[in-house]
Amino acid sequence: MRLALRTSKPWRRAVTLMVVGCLAAVWGVTGCGSEDNDYNPPGANARVGPVLIRYAHIAEPPDGPWETGDDAPFYVWLFNQGQRTDRLLGAETTVARSVDIVNAEGAERGPVALPSGKLVELERGSTHLLLRDVRRQIRGGDYVWITLRFERAGEIALQVHSQIPTYVDDEATDAPGLTSPSPE
Repeated sequence: MRLALRTSKPWRRAVTLMVVGCLAAVWGVTGCGSEDNDYNPPGANARVGPVLIRYAHIAEPPDGPWETGDDAPFYVWLFNQGQRTDRLLGAETTVARSVDIVNAEGAERGPVALPSGKLVELERGSTHLLLRDVRRQIRGGDYVWITLRFERAGEIALQVHSQIPTYVDDEATDAPGLTSPSPE
């Protein structure tokens, strides 16, 4: 008796190709696999429904922690694996008065469309989230809870960290992330 196993379905092949393509794109952007690259991407990673959430983190300012009253940028990459377009409707947290979706200049804008099969990068220099009027100091490495709200996928609460700063003085050292000793 001969058993015929059916291992290849057209939809599985399409999903596999999409995932492999996304991984290749991410590796190409981050330089993964390079021996010279010690890049450790910041942020929380999660999934809600068909939406993948990657590199979710609060930016650290170059001159110290976010202080009470500051507006702190929140960056995240979103990938919708679903069959239909979804939308990021907004976010909330207890550490800020509000979390707004803003354009590159910081002006409020509406929800962000998440087309099926497309990576949407909410980051510096483009549309991103902004924690308005933070209620306490947030240092690099601190964690805060932020809830993202999607039209179809629903809500997810993430424990997100504030990116640890990397201050580099090329004249003082060749090692990234090190600062020169302060003269006393």
